[in-house]
Amino acid sequence: MPVTQGDTRRSILDTAQRIMSRKGFAAVGINEVLSGAGVPKGSFYHYFDSKDAFGEAMMRSYFSDYLADMDRILGEPGATSAQRLLDYWQSWRETQSVDDCQGKCLAVKLGAEVSDLSESMRLALKEGTTAIVDRLERAIAAGLEDGSLAIDDDARTTAQVLYDLWLGASVMAKIHRDTGSLATAMTVTRRLLHL
Repeated sequence: MPVTQGDTRRSILDTAQRIMSRKGFAAVGINEVLSGAGVPKGSFYHYFDSKDAFGEAMMRSYFSDYLADMDRILGEPGATSAQRLLDYWQSWRETQSVDDCQGKCLAVKLGAEVSDLSESMRLALKEGTTAIVDRLERAIAAGLEDGSLAIDDDARTTAQVLYDLWLGASVMAKIHRDTGSLATAMTVTRRLLHL
């Protein structure tokens, strides 16, 4: 079956996500990504107008996949909303504990770096992280409705606090190369949701 232009573009984006989740954005050259994707070096501008546009497309692709996975976890049939949220946080904990706590979350790895480099990448990060908090808010509201959790604040504030907590815990796990901050985040999450 022949490779289509969309497949090649997706291959470049997927390869970039893997490499940049380890090295960061500025440390990775386009040639390294193209070589990793098996794409000729001269064809980059056929798929992207600039490295900035490429970075934005990579972030949007990452969040699209992330949100689909999040929707799957938070939509798991037969579980309470509280259990779905705990499953989501457990999945987060597992993905941030891999490779000596280097994690796989591009928001953790690239957030601070690219927000100062590229306005379009910052906006893609903002939209992606806002969509995550939106889903958390809906799951918390559903948990209030089904009685599986309780909160002391409103659902939006609680969702934002939890996301900020886990983002910070993930950064600390990277710094210390230790999962203690993620274990603490889970304990605090259970406390905030009265579980």
